[in-house]
Amino acid sequence: MQNMTSNSPAGQSARPVMIEARHIVKSFGANRVLDDVSLTLEQGEVVAVIGPSGSGKSTFLRCLNHLETIDEGSIEIEGETMAAAVPGGRSQYASDGDVRRICRKMGMVFQSFNLFPHMTVLQNIIEAPITVKGMTRAQIVPKAEELLRKVGLSNKRDNYPTRLSGGQKQRVAIARALAMEPDIMLFDEPTSALDPELTGEVLRTMKQLADERMTMLVVTHEMGFAREVAHRVIFMDDGRIVEEAPSAEFFAAPQHARSREFLAHML
Repeated sequence: MQNMTSNSPAGQSARPVMIEARHIVKSFGANRVLDDVSLTLEQGEVVAVIGPSGSGKSTFLRCLNHLETIDEGSIEIEGETMAAAVPGGRSQYASDGDVRRICRKMGMVFQSFNLFPHMTVLQNIIEAPITVKGMTRAQIVPKAEELLRKVGLSNKRDNYPTRLSGGQKQRVAIARALAMEPDIMLFDEPTSALDPELTGEVLRTMKQLADERMTMLVVTHEMGFAREVAHRVIFMDDGRIVEEAPSAEFFAAPQHARSREFLAHML
């Protein structure tokens, strides 16, 4: 697959393309939620997807990770086709086994944490590597403990989720996703359920990942994160990408009237 360089982080040369989504269409009944949406995400790039509620941002992320299926268009992850565009028809997916394998290249963090309440923090982190990847407890526990140090929660190793704050739960959810060693991290409004103080904890963890060159696609309402951490901003409205630009350019001088209107309400 040909590398695309136009959206690379400043000062970087050509990078491998990690996600290539082309002409995505998704409807729920008569409601077209995604209308010809395309995105290229390069290795090490952080892209923030912003826009009003109901604009299709979260649905787009869920389509990339096969939590929703697309009606039309194509999705390639690291050069492997998950869904192909078929002339005159619906998108055609790879085999179930190939789709599951391709999706394991991506970790996803949801706004609602989705931790198992009957498992400790450590058990939440090691469950998927053991059941999905076949790792032994001896193999994964040291990595899980290192991830807990990374997100600042070593002292919560044996706690149950009910004993954690919202910010702590979300940082455990990030550690859990990282335990599967994904090449790409998808974040679906990871701070929307948190108060401002706890939001800061999670955003610091995400910024650390960005500093380590993790490839990240982040649906967010946090304009500060989008401006300071993202290399590029995509603004969606009514199921379409209205504007796409390097983050500094987007926040300094948005080109589209709808983008300007949105920022005026958010900043």
